[in-house]
Amino acid sequence: MLKTEEKLKIIKEHKINDADTGSDDVQIVLLSGEIKELLSHLKKHPKDFHSKKGLLKMVSQRRKLLKHLKKEDEKRYNKIVKAVGLKR
Repeated sequence: MLKTEEKLKIIKEHKINDADTGSDDVQIVLLSGEIKELLSHLKKHPKDFHSKKGLLKMVSQRRKLLKHLKKEDEKRYNKIVKAVGLKR
C-alpha cells in the first residue's frame, strides 16, 4: 500500500485541475505505484496467492483505464505511459 504522503504527491503531480483526484491520469499512476509495491512483496513471498490475485485485478484495471484514455486523448495517454515507464 502506498502511504498517504506518496498518494498526495502523485495526485499533486498528475492532476488536471485543482479539484481533480479521480481522473484517468491520476488513477493510472496510483495503480502503477501499487503494482510496483505488490511486485516487490511477491518477490519476497512467492506463495502469497491472495496478493497475486489482487495484483492481477490491479493490472487489469490499469489496462482498462489506459485503453479508455487512449480513445479519449492520445496526447495524455502518451504522457502517462512515458511518466509511468510502461512499454507501449
